[in-house]
Amino acid sequence: MVQSLMQRPPYDKKPRILLVDDDPELCQLLADYLSGEGFAADAVNGGQVALDRLLAGELYQTIVLDIMMPGLNGLDVLQSIRSQFTIPVIMLTGRADDIDRIVGLEMGADDYLAKPCNPRELAARIRAILRRWHSPATKAQRTTSDPSLLKTHNIVLNLEQRSVTANGQPLTFTSAEFNALALLIRHQGQVVTKETLTEKVLQRKLSPYDRSIDVHVSRIRQKLAQHTGTKTLITTLRGRGYQFCEKA
Repeated sequence: MVQSLMQRPPYDKKPRILLVDDDPELCQLLADYLSGEGFAADAVNGGQVALDRLLAGELYQTIVLDIMMPGLNGLDVLQSIRSQFTIPVIMLTGRADDIDRIVGLEMGADDYLAKPCNPRELAARIRAILRRWHSPATKAQRTTSDPSLLKTHNIVLNLEQRSVTANGQPLTFTSAEFNALALLIRHQGQVVTKETLTEKVLQRKLSPYDRSIDVHVSRIRQKLAQHTGTKTLITTLRGRGYQFCEKA
């Protein structure tokens, strides 16, 4: 069965990870390390091979995808993945600047790491993604009228199904985008700092020059604007953070 836009693979004791990189030695190194950390890691050395596996119905909890590959590069693969699947994706980039990272996040990547990456950090990033992807939302932070729903401005977040609609139209969000939007709505009318968003959504400390949260919030704004007709639902308070506006 193909992992459609609304499907998520079952989360068992050994999550399956797909490593996609044209460097066989690096793939094997990472696969061996992840296997020792309790993951079931598969490695392929081309983007098309990875897509073929997904289209054949192979189920993975996370994909680790290199940007710089011959033939079908990582951004092309990411675009194809996001058009059909909701699998969390961590991008690997060997470039010194952050252009590829920003583009990857804008295209729907959940996180990124610079190459050469520390296998231990990669394992930690995968665990963080799995925690936020599969764990149920905290009951104390849910709405009292329906514990599985957050509603505002004709936007409805179903926390159990992890789905979003705006004016009745379904929207597709990455795991990080969904969690960021949920956090902002829960604190509607209040300022949520970038530090808090980074820690709660990406489950890591905010580091200097880290624009991951900025990109995720920008993507959320764009998607909501297409279906609500307003770009001012989430305001930026320079030097402080972001605020989801209160309903009039």
